[in-house]
Amino acid sequence: MMTMKNDNKPKKVLFGTNGVRGIIGEGMNPELVMKIGLALGSMIQGRVAIGRDTRTSGEALAAAMRSGLLASGCDVIDLGILPTPALQYLVREHYDGGAMITASHNPPDYNGVKVIEGDGTEMDDTRTIALESLIFSEDITMADWKNVGKLTDESDRIEEYIRAIISHFPTDCCRNMIVVVDPGSGPAAATTPEILRRMGCTVHTINGRFDGTFPGRLPEPSPEGLSLLSETVIATGAAFGVAHDGDADRAVFVDETGSFMNENLTFAMLARAACATHPGMVVTPVSTSDVIREVAAGYGCPTIYTPVGSISVARTMLSLIQKGETVVFGGEGNGGQIFPNHQFCRDGGMTAAAMAELVAGSAQSISSLADEIPSYTMIKEKIYSDDPEGLFLKVRRACQSLEIDETDGIHIRWGDAWALIRPSGTEPFIRLYAESRDPKRAEEVKDYILSLL
Repeated sequence: MMTMKNDNKPKKVLFGTNGVRGIIGEGMNPELVMKIGLALGSMIQGRVAIGRDTRTSGEALAAAMRSGLLASGCDVIDLGILPTPALQYLVREHYDGGAMITASHNPPDYNGVKVIEGDGTEMDDTRTIALESLIFSEDITMADWKNVGKLTDESDRIEEYIRAIISHFPTDCCRNMIVVVDPGSGPAAATTPEILRRMGCTVHTINGRFDGTFPGRLPEPSPEGLSLLSETVIATGAAFGVAHDGDADRAVFVDETGSFMNENLTFAMLARAACATHPGMVVTPVSTSDVIREVAAGYGCPTIYTPVGSISVARTMLSLIQKGETVVFGGEGNGGQIFPNHQFCRDGGMTAAAMAELVAGSAQSISSLADEIPSYTMIKEKIYSDDPEGLFLKVRRACQSLEIDETDGIHIRWGDAWALIRPSGTEPFIRLYAESRDPKRAEEVKDYILSLL
């Protein structure tokens, strides 16, 4: 196993794995977002784009972000409601930085901020810690009356993002294929159905109106919440259904029978297609299923492991490419895939399009393609504790004779299984992962780690 080690660095305080999030009126409010805007504007001093998802609190927080950036002297471009990857693409093409108002998959009462660098990637830990330092110290730039920034509305640029995705696929490559899309009342309602239609698909959409109350289902596209998607796939005879999280940087699928497809499975299907077309490295976090490594190895492609989080994956991909390595695919086992020929961030719209092309060009059903992928069982648990370091110490001592990797948390490997414990980057608990080809063995490993804790 090739692993990219995680250096010991100062810890972030406000920001987690993907931005800063909190419950509106408690941990998250316009005052905090305005301070983030002032600090971000002080760092960038340029043209900054703002986008948001459909949450009811989005406009208030976007206004606060605009105020902070404008007061710091930045010109602000309002891109309106759009997917996070659409904002990232447009920032890379046109602007000096960006801020996305979103809480991604969290419940409707949450909201937050993702900060985007000029290259379209999310801000890394080093820069985020510097940003937090400005927020806490209030050592910010405040423009005088002649140098306050200007506000521009460029929400029509969403068309550029749609065209950019379509440009990667042959014209009408999915002609006459039926697909059901569930944007979950989020920003992908304006993008994914249109992308697939222009690729030739017949598209049926559910939960396809912007609505920050999320009346059809919660922003997290869980198997329990996708029953209507499954029913609609069966009723329409669709090739598959695709659903997005709250900001559409992830995509999850149900097959033609309406069955939920595990995200590691769909990751493996797309990784296999990428490796078969153009061999190179696949980059993914230590929490990802071994199925990715096995599928990639089948085409002579090495797998590079990173800390958990799309930021780590994207920046590792960029670093490897800068060193002259060939990187063909990346992503996480949560439906967040990264296509380096498109951009270096998770992109749910691109993932939906790539799956459509894969199925349309295979002359097989999506379930048949899935059956060709090796079967693994991964079990996930949440552990609440006031002493996470103490728990890590117990596991480290008990497993010291085994293969241990501490790229992110503690990853323990046996010959036929592995386990990982790490603190959640967005919520107050420890995550436990256990995986094996043998379901019983995965349960045994999970139970063993729980017994230590």
